[in-house]
Amino acid sequence: MSDAPKILLADHLKTLKLPTFLREYDKLARQCAAEGQDHVQFLARLVELELIDRERRMIERRIKAAKFPATKSLDSFDFKAIPKLNKMQVLELARCDWIERRENVIALGPSGTGKTHVALGLGLAACQKGLPVRFITAATLVSELMEARDERRLLRLQKQLASVKLLIIDELGFVPLSKTGAELLFELISQRYERGATLITSNLPFDEWTETFGTERLTGALLDRLTHHVSILEMNGESYRLAQSRARKEAGT
Repeated sequence: MSDAPKILLADHLKTLKLPTFLREYDKLARQCAAEGQDHVQFLARLVELELIDRERRMIERRIKAAKFPATKSLDSFDFKAIPKLNKMQVLELARCDWIERRENVIALGPSGTGKTHVALGLGLAACQKGLPVRFITAATLVSELMEARDERRLLRLQKQLASVKLLIIDELGFVPLSKTGAELLFELISQRYERGATLITSNLPFDEWTETFGTERLTGALLDRLTHHVSILEMNGESYRLAQSRARKEAGT
């Protein structure tokens, strides 16, 4: 028998961008024939494989576009290490309804208490739900905004950042911001107000945010927008990283 039909089929499947069809149809056809399944059952199973694989690839693309420093899920977070953190609240947030409602989340607590891990876990959950996410530290974000302003492409960057469903700003408060940097960050958050969800992690309680933003007026205006529709994650306690390190050492002894 000529290979022409197979060659033609492969070409058509490539044109239609159905890589899973191309990879699986021959093996699945033999399997369905052996099981006595008809052509409709064969096609249904093949389409299901294509859809599953397509969703997997889309999730991978969203995770890559989010620019996470690491891929961490909430399944690997030890909630017992941070007893003040409301586990049920975090798991409810992982359903991502708050993102669709364009609300905010702020995780507060000392360094090492797992704020970034939780932020990454919620970001991953959003990617898996099909939502565009962007992860960035506050210092890097301000640096990029200032650089874009100097190069006269600020509006384009602001539009890009304002368009993502979830913007995660990590480590707010680790370094004070310049007057210009604080104003640019305020402008971005104002643009996202009730238009997109924002998740912020900070090692500072709200009454110390003035140290980062410089003036009480700007800090008050920023908090007014962030906390209008917000869920607060209290993450005070012993260092999460220190507890993990101690547990590993104990397990090795």
